[in-house]
Order: sequence, then C-alpha cells, then structure tokens
Amino acid sequence: MASLISPGKPIPNDDLGLGLRTGPARGVNKDGSFNVRRAGRPLFRGYELYHSLITMGGFQFLALLFLGFLVTNALFAAVYLGLGMEHFIRTGGSTRLDQMLDAFFFSAQTLTTVGYGHISPNSHLVSAVAALESLLGLLSFALATGLLYGRFSRPHAQMCFSHHALVAPYRGITGFMFRFANRRSNQLIEVEATVSMSFLDGDNQTRRYVALELERSKINLFPTSWTVVHPIDESSPLHGMTEADLRRSQAEFIVLIKAFDDTFAQTIYQRTSYVADEVLWGFRFKPMASLGPDGSTEFRLRDVGAVEAAEGAQSRM
Repeated sequence: MASLISPGKPIPNDDLGLGLRTGPARGVNKDGSFNVRRAGRPLFRGYELYHSLITMGGFQFLALLFLGFLVTNALFAAVYLGLGMEHFIRTGGSTRLDQMLDAFFFSAQTLTTVGYGHISPNSHLVSAVAALESLLGLLSFALATGLLYGRFSRPHAQMCFSHHALVAPYRGITGFMFRFANRRSNQLIEVEATVSMSFLDGDNQTRRYVALELERSKINLFPTSWTVVHPIDESSPLHGMTEADLRRSQAEFIVLIKAFDDTFAQTIYQRTSYVADEVLWGFRFKPMASLGPDGSTEFRLRDVGAVEAAEGAQSRM
C-alpha cells in the first residue's frame, strides 16, 4: 500500500475535533451532521430547548405547537369542570359531554383572547382562572411568534453536492474533485472551501487528519457551480495511491463550505463528506451550463453530479 505521508514528513495531527477514532464509520454524514452519539446526558435538557425548537423539522414544530395548544386547553377545561359549570353563563346542553365541550371551547376562546361571548364566567373564582389563562395565552403566542420568526430568519445554506467525488485527469496529472452549487436564487459571495482527509495510519491504525491543498480555495462570486480540485502532484498525500489503497485506509474526505449570504448579510456554513466508496475513478463531470436562445447562461442543477468516462484515466494517483 502506498503511504499517505511522504517519507521524512511528520505524521499530521491536526485533529478536526472528531477524535482519533478507529473503524470504518464516517465522521461526517452526507447531510453534514456529525456521526457522534452523546451518552450520559440528562433526560431533561433545558439548555437545549431553544436550540431544539429552532432546528427541528417544520412538521414536527407545527405538530408540537398544536399538541401544546390541545394539552393546555384540556388542562384548563378540567379546571373549569372541577370548579363547576354552574359558575358559567351558557346556553349549551346539560349532558356531561356538552359541559366538557363547552369548557374546552371556552378555554380555547380565552387562551386566544377571541371571546365570542356565548359562554362567560359568573363568579370571581372562575373569572380569576380565566384571567390567568388569558395571560398565559398572550405569553405563549408571543413565544410561538418569536420561535416562528427565529426559524424563518435564520439563514440556511442550501447547497447541493455531487453524490460522488472523482479522481480524474487534471492538467497533465490527476486531481481529486467534487462539485457543488447553490439551490437558491440568492447571491453568495466570498465562497471558501476547506477539504481535509482522515485516514487510518498503517502503523497503529489510529485515525489521522491532513488538510488538502486546493487549486483554488476561494471564489468571490458564485452564480453557477464550483468544481473544487485538489491537484495530486508529488507533494500531495494522495500521490501514488491506488483505489485499493484508498479503500484499505478507510479514507474520508471532509468538506466545509463557508460563504457570505447577501440576502441575510450573514456568514453561512455547510458540511458534507465523501468516503472511499463514494470516490469514482476514471470519470469526469459533465457540463452543467449551456447557452440559452436569448444569449443567457442556462444552468441545470439536476446535473450537479452527472459524470462521464474520462479519456486517459489512470488507475493510480
């Protein structure tokens, strides 16, 4: 197996924070999340409540709001039923089901401060409970509105990456490369790419990390796509490696993209990774852009991962 580190060079120890782990498991998943499971955490983690509400899926968030609305109204309805429905001025039926429904809908009208008026409290005790529920409703909806605003105002990177990275001919040598594009129509500027490779050191099977030098690590404008290339020359840690060597070392290429979102005026980040099985040899990316009838550039996002056989491909880097 070809060595990942040239003779005479020190073994890199620029740990990315993933630890000197062993085994085939990848450190960064395709969606950018870390393949890390935290053990020993308490069941209730109040310090993560806001973060969880901001980052959870949209359907989960709406379902949680709806569930909270139902539970709150059910609890206050139980309080009103416990105090007695005779303390209300109401025109509903006298059955237990009618009383439960009236109590629930009175709670919903009080919590949302709608107050249709066909049910109203007729005692100081019930009025005090209704006033407390109104205050809770105002605070709850203010909190929910803030969370909704936080979710919509938080900038999200929406970049699509090629499913495979490639080892392809590049300017008389070979290069490790992948391609990505911005799904959104917003403008990203000062886009930076960082690529690190982790691998199992052959001596003690400890996972090491090394940064890969890129042909270009930053572009100022990003209207179309960017093929990030690491030239595999004599100074590259990949020089002389074969596909079997890459798989044997359980290599993983960790990608970090940093850009400035012109819409939100904030810096955004996105991560992904490629393991050895996701690296294709002897292919190159197909063009994504073509000239439209009106002279403008037509850009096809669906082709971000489209590849074709490359002429003059080598079996060794």
